[in-house]
Amino acid sequence: MSALEQVQALRSRIHASIIGQDDVVNKIIIGLLTDGNVLLEGLPGLAKTRAVKSLARNLDCKLSRIQFTPDLLPSDITGTEIYQPQAEEKFVFQAGPIFSNLILADEINRAPAKVQAALLEAMEERQVSVAGKTHKMEPLFMVLATQNPVEQEGTYPLPEAQLDRFIMKIEITYPDSDNETKIMRLVREESKGNTAQQEIIPQNVIFDARKEISNIQVKEPAEKYIVDIITASRYPGQFNKDIERWVSYGASPRGTISIDKCARAVAWLDGRDYVTPDDIRFIVHDVLRHRLILSYEANADGVNANKVIDELLKVVSVT
Repeated sequence: MSALEQVQALRSRIHASIIGQDDVVNKIIIGLLTDGNVLLEGLPGLAKTRAVKSLARNLDCKLSRIQFTPDLLPSDITGTEIYQPQAEEKFVFQAGPIFSNLILADEINRAPAKVQAALLEAMEERQVSVAGKTHKMEPLFMVLATQNPVEQEGTYPLPEAQLDRFIMKIEITYPDSDNETKIMRLVREESKGNTAQQEIIPQNVIFDARKEISNIQVKEPAEKYIVDIITASRYPGQFNKDIERWVSYGASPRGTISIDKCARAVAWLDGRDYVTPDDIRFIVHDVLRHRLILSYEANADGVNANKVIDELLKVVSVT
């Protein structure tokens, strides 16, 4: 099987386990293929944790789950040096749960900023520095963080610098009535142990896929479309007065790079070797919604980032 066929098989298996959240599963796979980190936002019980566990169960990788709480310490994530008087080296590094392939940072906004910052170096540099020594992460490394958008008491909102390090922010909503019934039946069957074991997909499939994605063509009109969207988010007054009122700060260059990476992954998953405007529109909300800083006027008007991005897409045309 080709890398594309195996990744599509991985996606199908997760779809079978996470009913009614096809878009979420697709975006998680895109995040994995682009070597990015993903922020999952949704109410409790909408299969955020289940989706990550299903990915780890079907891919040959290790999963670490970190429950973020107010009393968590940075060393609880990164690890620390342990004094061992009998050893030749008196201080031995004991790795924390961050040293894994998939990191499920559950309710990341429950821990204070100092703990959240412990993830920054690992997410961006793929390494952790402890006691003056640098420890490299696994070649396959991805942080999947979750947060609840409603219950904000006792939480610590993620700073913009950390939000910018997530390639996508995926919003998870309720399933419809038909899928709700299918979920109930699936869980009923799982409780009986009626789940077949399938062959685990090796890690090298993901690395092969990334090489192929790096060769996907992004022609000049598609490049211009990406840049124009980003420019419109920074200087909205040139396009629309309402957007100018709603946006205080636009997307950073990381937004441009992330749209390019994700659009190429979308094209590859669709079996094409070039990016189309539809590929860009498919992922632009997930890439930009956490990178736009909205104004007080936007909050007063009840306008969220998704609405702003909708308006940006209306005023930016493909040339």
